[in-house]
Amino acid sequence: MIRAVGAPRARTFGFALLATLPLLSGCASVIPDADSGRPATTSPAPPRPAGTPRPYIPRPSEGAGAAAQPIPATPRAALPATPVPADATTAAASGVVAGPDFATLGVTAEQASAALVAFRISCPSVQRRTDTSGLTQGADWAESCTAAKNWKDSDASAFFTRYFGTVQVGAGTAFVTGYYEPEIAGSRTKRPGYDVPIYRRPADLIEVDLGTFADDLKGRKIRGRVDGSNFTRYYDRTAIESGALDGRGLEIAYAADAAEFFFLQVQGSGRLRLPDGGIMRIGYDTQNGRGYVGIGKLLLDRGELQRGQASMQGILDYLRADPVRGAAVMNENPSWVFFRELTGPGPLGALGVPVTGRASVAADPKYVPLGAPVVLSLDRAEPNGLWIAQDTGGAIKGANRFDSFWGAGDDARAIAGGMAGRGSALLLLPRASIARLIPAP
Repeated sequence: MIRAVGAPRARTFGFALLATLPLLSGCASVIPDADSGRPATTSPAPPRPAGTPRPYIPRPSEGAGAAAQPIPATPRAALPATPVPADATTAAASGVVAGPDFATLGVTAEQASAALVAFRISCPSVQRRTDTSGLTQGADWAESCTAAKNWKDSDASAFFTRYFGTVQVGAGTAFVTGYYEPEIAGSRTKRPGYDVPIYRRPADLIEVDLGTFADDLKGRKIRGRVDGSNFTRYYDRTAIESGALDGRGLEIAYAADAAEFFFLQVQGSGRLRLPDGGIMRIGYDTQNGRGYVGIGKLLLDRGELQRGQASMQGILDYLRADPVRGAAVMNENPSWVFFRELTGPGPLGALGVPVTGRASVAADPKYVPLGAPVVLSLDRAEPNGLWIAQDTGGAIKGANRFDSFWGAGDDARAIAGGMAGRGSALLLLPRASIARLIPAP
């Protein structure tokens, strides 16, 4: 998902979410908040354009390929913990328990080195950012961030052992999906074979922070548009596909294949391979405020896909087998992502720094301080080890829920496309944070 490639994103949904997540609901374009106990409210949807959704014409950039075969592993058991209060919406409210010393967790030197590089570039943002998880304060990171500047990458394990302790949030039961930076065929201009518009942020798409109106709405935001004197929901996918944004000059590029672009929206960023061989990188700018619907789950529930077929690759095969049916299924996900062109290092995560393949994860900032190291122990070997939380995702919600970033290329696509690991997770926090959270006996 790459959550916020170039900007804080609603991001990146992992591919396995297409098959596993329940439908996310939203109110009047309320940005989905799976942790809120408040029921969603509704308001009338805007009238649909008179046109019909554009047909899907399959023009695959490459074969869908196959998901990587899982490498099984035995996860470390979660630590005993008290039940999480039903009304808990942050890590602090869910409760934390002290974990084992980092040196005992079996993290390899290679993993620690990659994590230290990612942690180092995150430090400026980490120290400025307000931690909504309730676990850390900006000053807590000063000692480790100062040390990281000149610490040898080859001795990274000693760095994490010295400056961090481990904690488990809540029950510690983890679920991890995967995402990557896709590359699809695209063009900066509309031309034969390239007619799927990629839009920039529309000027009439407005985001409202409800917390400025009522304290009990803090953390809740909605997106929509002004229609006369009313604030109403923004156009959904079907309306946009039917021409709601045509003629407004919002196109920054065109994709060749609508299904591949659909998945690029799920990821939140990607690369366009241009007709002249060049590359244009695009990243998440904003989203239409509609709830994300995982089409894989829809197809599983209807019996149109079996469990082994609900990977990204399997869904692509399904969409292309019957393009008319495929277009209708894609439109059942009302969410639409708007992009901007990226230049310089990237892709960027929610911290505004580049995410690193096999070292960065997306997490829910209410449960994981962005920038914090995370140790995963799952029933799949590939994601086991040390990661840095540098990103967020619109569907990555709750304690111990992560989306692992695998980079770009065929291997990354194969691993991310079928990633779904379960096990346990530990956070690494500065020792000053742990002393405040878990006073010594």
